Amino acid sequence: MKQCDLHTHTTASDGTYSPVENIRRAVKKGLGAIAITDHDTVNGIGEAMLEANKYPGFTVIPGVEISTLYQGQDIHVLGYFVDYKDENFLKALSSLTSVRDKRNKMILQNLNNLGIQVKESELEEKRHGKGNVGRGHIAEILMEKGIVKSLPEAFEKYLGKGKAAYASTERISPIEAIQLIKQAKGVPVLAHPGIYEADELIPILSENGLIGLEYSHPDHTEEQVAFYEGLADKYSLIKTAGSDFHGFRNGEVFHGDIGSCSVPISTLNELRSFSK
Repeated sequence: MKQCDLHTHTTASDGTYSPVENIRRAVKKGLGAIAITDHDTVNGIGEAMLEANKYPGFTVIPGVEISTLYQGQDIHVLGYFVDYKDENFLKALSSLTSVRDKRNKMILQNLNNLGIQVKESELEEKRHGKGNVGRGHIAEILMEKGIVKSLPEAFEKYLGKGKAAYASTERISPIEAIQLIKQAKGVPVLAHPGIYEADELIPILSENGLIGLEYSHPDHTEEQVAFYEGLADKYSLIKTAGSDFHGFRNGEVFHGDIGSCSVPISTLNELRSFSK
């Protein structure tokens, strides 16, 4: 049975590959399906769908990764099989993009205060069409300026939670993200729980409409994979996996390459059964 990568990003947000390139890479690697899950936007899905039509039997899952805030911690909620043309959904995502842009300005100001000059115009140059820009793009700029040598270093020194240039803004809660995804006929799944240190949130979200848990992710240790697989079973959540592919910057893949974490195609049928 072919596998499915349920977490990939494109140039519509902070990936370096276009939606077309993501599809082609997935097909080349022998996958049967991938989800396009850009940050707070669905702008890359249409292009991905058109490209996927060239490969009989290959499936694109229209998705999104919504940024939320829980007790000061960034929490990401994935949505699968969303109605990416729904006007109310698009309007809500647009407001989330405005919050993201505000946060970017705060991060740039923090960098400037540290003596690292990054202009808003430099960040804007990274934007592809109507796509989003975020910390991944800022990290790329820091690499280009020679401030850091890698993406992990950029997050470890400046952009990660609690680091020198980190900034946080008011965002919707994970429960509100679940509601938003369901209103768009989508299926909500908690992304990479192993990076949050907020496991107490999982039973709370499972009681408020969460359907799945991304138990397998490139940033999870083997112990975490086993732990979250157990939690998924405990709370009757669908077990999902994804590479969180963001393309390559300076030859380095961020998180994992397409297909590095995957689930059987049969998992799609489980998820689809909750799409209304």
